[in-house]
Amino acid sequence: MSVQASALNLSPSAASASSWRSRSLAILLIVAIAGIFWVDSRYPALLKRYRSGAAIKASGALTFGAVYPVDRSMPLPTRMFRTTVNWLDANRIGMTFSFLFGPAALTLIAMLPRRRSSSRYLNTLFGATAGAPLAVCTNCVAPIVRGLYASGVSTESVLATMFASPALNVIVLAMTFALFPVSVALVKLATVLFLIFVFAPLVSSREKSAAAAAACPITFTVAETWAQAFSNVVRSFLKSFWYVFRVAFPLMILAALLGALVIEILPAQLLLAPVTIGGIVLVALVSAFLPVPMAFDVAIAYIAMTKGVPLPYVVTVLCTLGIVSVFSLSVVGKSISWKIAAAAYSTVVALGTLAGLLARAFS
Repeated sequence: MSVQASALNLSPSAASASSWRSRSLAILLIVAIAGIFWVDSRYPALLKRYRSGAAIKASGALTFGAVYPVDRSMPLPTRMFRTTVNWLDANRIGMTFSFLFGPAALTLIAMLPRRRSSSRYLNTLFGATAGAPLAVCTNCVAPIVRGLYASGVSTESVLATMFASPALNVIVLAMTFALFPVSVALVKLATVLFLIFVFAPLVSSREKSAAAAAACPITFTVAETWAQAFSNVVRSFLKSFWYVFRVAFPLMILAALLGALVIEILPAQLLLAPVTIGGIVLVALVSAFLPVPMAFDVAIAYIAMTKGVPLPYVVTVLCTLGIVSVFSLSVVGKSISWKIAAAAYSTVVALGTLAGLLARAFS
């Protein structure tokens, strides 16, 4: 089990050394970051997409909107560049939030003497409960995942948060049930619940005990005054920010380029081909790889369905696109374990393939 370790490890005694003033300031920091993002950007945007209903549109290959138009007649490097820029623009707000919220969560949670329970399933439930209202896509949740794991949160909680944030949000679920037949929406929900409550605790049980306590990049001193507490939190946040940023940011750029490459080299009419088992597997492999924004999976699967794409492919896309991506899996690999990242990707592909085969059998 490979764990990205820093030079300093956090012990319970170090966490307890932080005063209530430091913890209060860290809580205020998290509330401010989350409040501004949720109220000013994320939930208004999600509600707008929900209210669009059947009129929802996506003008980019990997995004709802586009800064630069992309045409298939353009050379591949041009299309890749434009799709990458479109992706970075679409994710700029969510990524800004995650690169701030992840270090803030690391700063606060690392101050707490207890960060996990002895029950893997209780830890999983905690992660799902925290992730559902988080309202960030699988890409934007990646820096948060790195911060959570470094603070000492359990692997199952981290994975549950990563799966729940893009897929268990109440507005995204409402969109799914509003746009698709109930049977299709329930299949999608079943795959998400399997990932959270079966895969996450099962894969964490195989984690070596030596890797159970994550390395933390920050230490604490006893803060007795508000000035000392403020200095302590600022210093800890900056160290946490660098710990998250130095790994997640380069991977974000790489993921944007890889996603653009994959989506631009695929045939435009791929999903209109006759349904085959190999086709379903290919769709699952590609969809689980692509880095897409929040609720894009629901939108693009619905648009595909209205344009005559066979239902097995639609169901496969719905169950694999947006739950993981090359970016989130890369951060999991660098922060927790490449084996866990590979297992997560394989499981999502398998679930999506199974869902597509079920749709093929009953359609």
